[in-house]
Amino acid sequence: MKNLILIFSLIAGLSACSSQTVPSDSKATPETVNLYRNLLKLQEQGMMFGHQDDLAYGIGWVYEESRSDIKDVVGDYPAVYGWELGHLELGHDYSLDSVHFDRIQGWIETVYERGGVNTISWHLRNPLTGGSSWDTSSKEVVKSILPEGEKHELYKTYLDKMAEFLNGLKTDDGTFIPVIFRPFHEHTGSWFWWGKDLCTVEEYTALWRFTVDYFQNEKGIHHVLYAYSTDRFTSTKEYLERYPGDDIVDLLGFDLYDRGLDYLSTMKKCAEILTTLANEKGKIAAITEAGGPIAQNHEWWTGVLETLRPFGMSYFLVWRNPHQPAGHGAFAPYKGSLDSENFTEFYNDPKTLFQKEITRINIYK
Repeated sequence: MKNLILIFSLIAGLSACSSQTVPSDSKATPETVNLYRNLLKLQEQGMMFGHQDDLAYGIGWVYEESRSDIKDVVGDYPAVYGWELGHLELGHDYSLDSVHFDRIQGWIETVYERGGVNTISWHLRNPLTGGSSWDTSSKEVVKSILPEGEKHELYKTYLDKMAEFLNGLKTDDGTFIPVIFRPFHEHTGSWFWWGKDLCTVEEYTALWRFTVDYFQNEKGIHHVLYAYSTDRFTSTKEYLERYPGDDIVDLLGFDLYDRGLDYLSTMKKCAEILTTLANEKGKIAAITEAGGPIAQNHEWWTGVLETLRPFGMSYFLVWRNPHQPAGHGAFAPYKGSLDSENFTEFYNDPKTLFQKEITRINIYK
């Protein structure tokens, strides 16, 4: 059983959170304001663990009620749940990872009722070419969807479908469920059509600002926290080069996959820069997407934990466990996986927070 003293200290710390701390949206719903304030305070006490598509499927299973690969290993769920909405813009019934959108809405409500945190990514199609997010054949895509661009009206239909999904995130009593939305991520790389070599700084920041403005002022969406999320970076200047502004960003994050021997040193440097910036700006800090060779390195989890221990990170989210074989394999432990023992050590450490601790805290009040 995780440390009850830690839980009591978390509850006390959240209750003392400053009433002056507010998200970027001045019209944010009360639950969204509370989520923002409490995530800021919570990251001073511990780091939540997150997993992509955790309730939807895992190694060897799909759509099994209440199942989770994480729960199979440690008897507890993640505190943060990632959901992918790519292909929503096309009007499809299911995502690019073959998860039905109506089920995602239901799981988001389940997570909210448990007191967990939902975060959304969006690998939207290339509106200029019709290709995938990874279609980098043109440097005109972002320009084409900005106001006056040839694909601007098409892009607004994409946003309309996303807005419909977001506005459908309600409890039975009509309360909007807050979510963290992470658009146009990993833009410091160039593997997506919005990447650094595919558009100018001005185009990228204009895309961000138009998107947030459209959701808030055209669609009346005020239950979303916005996450700015790069890939790896080497300096504050590089991290902020395409930053769209404090007035529309709530969370500073970065994605970092284990590509070799420099992984932990890179993570440490990025975490140090990020948390310094987040503290200066009064923003939430997180590692918004990660993964490593856990099938080969069975002590990967504690290596990450010791690297991040000195820093105030809100959460650390790893990518999905595909129910069918995939090139990357599993990014989280599962029943019988060789890293399970090390992950259990990660789970039992007072630094890490999972669903049971978060449920007791009630971060939406």
